Amino acid sequence: MPKQAPLRLDLTAAPCCAPLTQQRVPTETAAALAPAFKALGDPVRLQLMSMIASAEGGEICVCDLTPAFDLTGPTISHHLRVLREAGLVQAERRGTWVWYRARPGMLRQLAALLAS
Repeated sequence: MPKQAPLRLDLTAAPCCAPLTQQRVPTETAAALAPAFKALGDPVRLQLMSMIASAEGGEICVCDLTPAFDLTGPTISHHLRVLREAGLVQAERRGTWVWYRARPGMLRQLAALLAS
């Protein structure tokens, strides 16, 4: 069965919906945000996301992320790919290294949904 393209939110727009404590999350919104929550459900990816989002200057090189873990480079690359595919981070290749930065619009959408 072919994989369906994920639904996308306008990350430049105001938060997608009211906090989940105020009303039911619309089906389309749940489908669009669930991959991001799923990606953050892994401890390594949550730590990577924290390192990326809190990086000085707003971005960090994979060369600075990998040594922080007792994991192989390919494993770190896999986790970063999951974060990228979930829409949580952007990546830019510069020479032999890849630099990552958080996508603040997606983080705002997640935070707005969880606000109480």
